[in-house]
Amino acid sequence: QVQLAESGGGSVQAGGSLKLSCSASGRNYSSWCMGWFRQVPAYNREGVASICSNGRTTYGDFVKGRFTISRDAAKNTLYLQMTSLAPEDTATYYCAQEVLGVVVDPLAYYEYNYWGQGTPVTVSS
Repeated sequence: QVQLAESGGGSVQAGGSLKLSCSASGRNYSSWCMGWFRQVPAYNREGVASICSNGRTTYGDFVKGRFTISRDAAKNTLYLQMTSLAPEDTATYYCAQEVLGVVVDPLAYYEYNYWGQGTPVTVSS
């Protein structure tokens, strides 16, 4: 069992930056992927970025170099540094973890086993 808790969301003007954090607790797994997803009402959850225990990182096409995913193993915390934010980045951002280490599509929400409660991000123009 894994518990995930996001923080760091908020309101920012277009062009600004935010850094999201996801603190993980519970059982540790040797093979895993962790990801950031976002969702707006009436739309499917969209993969933003992922990082796996083998070092593989993946970003959604819309990121275009603006976001960076990282993980601090000592703190068991996942981060998403977001820069050059735009109004279309407004969404609730979720942290997720997959614990089998067998992921075909690291940006597909159905690959993930555990989810945090989400943190809202609002970007105003």
